Amino acid sequence: MSLERFRILTSALALLGAACGSSNETPSQPAEPPTPTEATSSSAMGGEPAARVADPLAVPDALPNGLLVGYSPFSQNEAGQWVQPAPARLEMIVRSGGEWRVADVITDPDSNVFHKAMPFVPPGGTPGILTIGGMGAHVKLWTRGASGWTASTIWSESFGGRFDRMRDVEVGDLYGDGRPALAIATHDQGVVAFARLGEDGQWTVQQTPKRRDIFVHEIELGDLDGDGVVEVYATPSEPNHTRGGGQSGEVVRYVPSRGLESTIVADLGNRHAKEIYVGDVDGDGRDELYVAVEGLTERGEGGLRVVEPVEIRRYDHDTPPDQGVVVARIEGDHLTRFITVGDVDGDGKKEMVVASFSQGLWILRPGANPRAMWSAESIDRDSGGFEHASVLADLDGDGRDELYVASDNDGELRRYVWVNGRARRQTMTTREQARSMITWSIIPIATSLIEAP
Repeated sequence: MSLERFRILTSALALLGAACGSSNETPSQPAEPPTPTEATSSSAMGGEPAARVADPLAVPDALPNGLLVGYSPFSQNEAGQWVQPAPARLEMIVRSGGEWRVADVITDPDSNVFHKAMPFVPPGGTPGILTIGGMGAHVKLWTRGASGWTASTIWSESFGGRFDRMRDVEVGDLYGDGRPALAIATHDQGVVAFARLGEDGQWTVQQTPKRRDIFVHEIELGDLDGDGVVEVYATPSEPNHTRGGGQSGEVVRYVPSRGLESTIVADLGNRHAKEIYVGDVDGDGRDELYVAVEGLTERGEGGLRVVEPVEIRRYDHDTPPDQGVVVARIEGDHLTRFITVGDVDGDGKKEMVVASFSQGLWILRPGANPRAMWSAESIDRDSGGFEHASVLADLDGDGRDELYVASDNDGELRRYVWVNGRARRQTMTTREQARSMITWSIIPIATSLIEAP
């Protein structure tokens, strides 16, 4: 992405709070794996696997699972730039009748961005779609009835800063009572909140103290110490800027069942992270924390220059906060907002996909020593966007994950499948005006949950 386009997107984000295409198949650019010099959310996927087909690139006419794709749409200003925020938009993408299509759409005039949308079943309630929005900050549960989708508000707040955003959410048994609760990240007062549904049918929300001019971009759940108690990980940092130089941040841990106190688990110094992943990637039976540490840049006559690139750092339960182990670097890039983990070849071993800002998509694999450098292979250099939303998910139920990516540079939603060890790209949908929306999340969902009753 050019610097000029980055500036346009930055202007659009500041205003935020700061059509189906062809199914043609194109091989991704299989760049030679570099010599290493040194991002899945909860889902309600289900249904029977799609019928197997002989051609590994052929897609069944219908799939039991689809995708929820959350956007911030824009309208054009007088100069023809896509910078005027429009109501938040959620598209439900399914495969039916031999083609990918937008099965349904939700828009919300209360917000101008859906930072995330995911399937959710409240305790004792009806399955629906959970959304979090920004400007204003709303957590809503959408359910379908005879007249279409309607929303009930779980939580709405004005935090007293410049930006009111619900920025991320994860669902888990946060209190050990067997009931799903919500862990929520917000802008720009550094609030992390925990929402739970009481036996009386009312939601209660606990908020951490406000921290002025602190953004929290990401929430992950896990259990690094293996004691069976759910931990919440969050990424507070200084406000975003594009002037170059440092931007400090950290990763902190909360244990909601034990209170609102936080512990720093990753001290990133003058760098920060907008994306983390918690899970057992190396297969040793214990969760690890992976932090996509943003690079350092400096501004010169030619614009921003990357001084230190994006790093993927690993933290185990006993890793000191200032001693994260670098397992990969994305050379030439300073932004990464999505990492996703899955099994692309069905061998039972997990891979990590990094969706970088300007250097495309990368697949990382741990070796015999998962605390040493991982192998890094380019999937597709011709893919990018400010968020570069992506997810690994097995929509067809064949035991192998596909990669779904929003390349907002091109206005395309893409699917990648691995054939003979190489990723092959397929175009799912294309919008006429690439810059008319930014994609913020892609989450799998059972098709049955979004079909009309």
